[in-house]
Amino acid sequence: MTLLVTGGTGLVGSRLLRRFVDAGLDCRALVRPGKEVPAGATPVEGDLLDADSLQQAVEGVSAIIHLAAVFRTQNDDDIWRANLDGTKNLIAATKAHAPQARFVMASTGLVYDADASHPGLEDDATNPKLAYPASKIAAENELRNSGLNWSILRLPFVYGDGDGHLASVPPLIARLKWHPAKTFSLVHHRDVARVVELALTGAMDGRIVNITDDAPATLYEMASIVGSTIEPSAEPLTDPWMGRMDGSRLRRLGFQPEVPTLYQAMQQGIL
Repeated sequence: MTLLVTGGTGLVGSRLLRRFVDAGLDCRALVRPGKEVPAGATPVEGDLLDADSLQQAVEGVSAIIHLAAVFRTQNDDDIWRANLDGTKNLIAATKAHAPQARFVMASTGLVYDADASHPGLEDDATNPKLAYPASKIAAENELRNSGLNWSILRLPFVYGDGDGHLASVPPLIARLKWHPAKTFSLVHHRDVARVVELALTGAMDGRIVNITDDAPATLYEMASIVGSTIEPSAEPLTDPWMGRMDGSRLRRLGFQPEVPTLYQAMQQGIL
């Protein structure tokens, strides 16, 4: 099996690519000039916004793991170009040069409505207003209507392997004035890899699947685990289901997390 990974130098992709290379998989990584990939992976220079550069990357692959995305920027145009236009170009290249490849795309749990009455379910109607989740829903729709063999993985708050993501929580709380009891679904990088492995077996073909561990965590707990003190509050919590996803579909497909809780990750020293 030959895999193409986009976003292989990012927070999620770099760790996933390393795990797959260590497992002996034949991995290509789509990279811009000058970017490095883990030893054992094959870099293929290209850019999702340059459609002509993608043929070499996709030819002959068995599966595409599309992780590349733009999130942390205030420029909405950049977000839409990367997340929607880039995905369109990759889909077109796949249809032209690797139409039998399995196309696994990472999306986000942020697509669910903030004022929902329950944890997000894959079949819920979604109408996100912010550029990042809106662009990801648009990209999802492009893939679903592409005629390719697809699966879509909606990721929660991903952490672990020293990625620094948990440490970003306290300043985020202060900047956005979030309630410390706001609760998010999480998943460790180890389990992201295990879910992608499951998707590559075909178990998720034609499905959107929420990815979660077994125990959502509050912002207060996340901050405490990284040794930060945040202001507590007993005020009512508005939009209590924002950031929460229902993971029952994933469990029905046979998945059980290797790192079921944030506290277990802390105990194992794999934050």
